[in-house]
Amino acid sequence: MRSLAPIATVLAVIVALWYAAAVWMNAQWVYDQAARAGVEVTFGQMVVDTMAQERPVLPVPHQVFAELAKSTVGMAVTSKKSLVYHGWITISATLLGFAMGTGFGRLLAVGIIHNKAMDMSVMPWAIASQTVPILAIAPMIIVVLSSVGVQGLVPKAIISAFLSFFPVLVGMVKGLRSPDGMQLDQLATWNASRTQVFWKLRLPSSMPYLFASLKVGIAASLVGAIVGEMPTGAVAGLGARLLSGSYYGQTIQIWAALFAAAIVAASLVMIVGVIERATLKRMGMA
Repeated sequence: MRSLAPIATVLAVIVALWYAAAVWMNAQWVYDQAARAGVEVTFGQMVVDTMAQERPVLPVPHQVFAELAKSTVGMAVTSKKSLVYHGWITISATLLGFAMGTGFGRLLAVGIIHNKAMDMSVMPWAIASQTVPILAIAPMIIVVLSSVGVQGLVPKAIISAFLSFFPVLVGMVKGLRSPDGMQLDQLATWNASRTQVFWKLRLPSSMPYLFASLKVGIAASLVGAIVGEMPTGAVAGLGARLLSGSYYGQTIQIWAALFAAAIVAASLVMIVGVIERATLKRMGMA
């Protein structure tokens, strides 16, 4: 219980600041409405009105959580307004992109540690690729793939993979290079081949680095999937839900979708963490 006290305190402060910011940002609309009606509004009435607006500038926490509950457990999961329905579409693109990105990143990492030319050429290009804004290239990827008949899940997965491969590449390279010279020299005295060094030493040593990068990669993959849905007129997915909310000024819907995305991201990272603990325990590293 004592360990939960700091977390509860920080959470209470955040919620209190959120309510205060909502009152401040939504107050002008209340005063404008009162001025048009020719009536005066007390401070207490103003505070109450700022927390019950249909389209507030900043929704208060209970409005967001009420919308989140209504959009998840309050309707059928097949409904086009259900966040479960939209979330599953985004998760599908996320997982496919994550598999593509992590597979590509690990293959590049293996090539980089075994080939000096790849180390000198591929790594700088991989770093440079991450300086390109994803919002700039996402529409181009969608349009180009659509022109050759590739639509639906795959274009979003490619955008997702673009964001997820880099942390996996960097973490895997660091992990594969983590064995020290003494360990490598010992295997050399045993006349171990490069393949044996890789499977017996480099790969096991890279596991903690790999899983750390996978946690970053799965979160980045989700961001890529959402970004892939936003600039392309998608009608389903959390990104499409955010986009439709911005079109019609439904700020409560936008915040509910944001919280749904955060819950999905936290869940995916936790799943990777569970797999990490099981894997490292099986390898005798935890």
